[in-house]
Amino acid sequence: MKNIVLSTALLVIDVQQGLFNRSTPIYKADLLLQNIHLLVERAHQAGVPVIYVQHQSDKVFPVGSVNWQLHPSLHPRENELIIHKQHGSAFEDTTLGEELDKLGIARLVICGLVTHGCIRAGTQDALKRGYQVTLASDAHSNYSKDAAKLIETWNTQLAQAGAEVIKTEAIVF
Repeated sequence: MKNIVLSTALLVIDVQQGLFNRSTPIYKADLLLQNIHLLVERAHQAGVPVIYVQHQSDKVFPVGSVNWQLHPSLHPRENELIIHKQHGSAFEDTTLGEELDKLGIARLVICGLVTHGCIRAGTQDALKRGYQVTLASDAHSNYSKDAAKLIETWNTQLAQAGAEVIKTEAIVF
C-alpha cells in the first residue's frame, strides 16, 4: 500500500545568500522567507519530505562560498536531501528525479527563487515529467525591478501549463 504522506514533497529552490546580496533586493524578501518557513514547518508536521535545491556555478555560486550557502534562516534537518544543480531546472543533470521515485513522490509543492528562472524551469520540467505541481504563488520571488509583474505573469503562465497556483496559506500537505 502506497504511503499517502510520502506522495508529496516540498521543493525549496535556490534560497541562497548570494541572491539576497544583489544590488536590487529580492522583492518582498521578508514575506517570501516567512512563507517558505511556514511551508517547511507544515511539511515537517505532516511528515512530508523537504528537499532543498542549491545552485552552483563557478562565477556566481562557487561551491562553499558565502553566496552559495543557503539563506541563514534555513536549517535543513540532517536527513533532508539537498540537491546541487548547475542548470535552471532542478531535474537537469541531477539525481532529483531518481530521489523522488525512491520516495514514491507524485506531487511537488514548489517555492523559492527566482520566479522567471529556476522556479519557472523547475515547475515546467516537473509538469513535463508528470508530477502534480502546486506552486506557492506568494512563496517565490526575484530581484528584478519588474518583480511583481514577473511573479504575476509566471503564476498565470504556469497555471495555464497545468500547475495548481495557490497562496501559501491554502496549501495542504
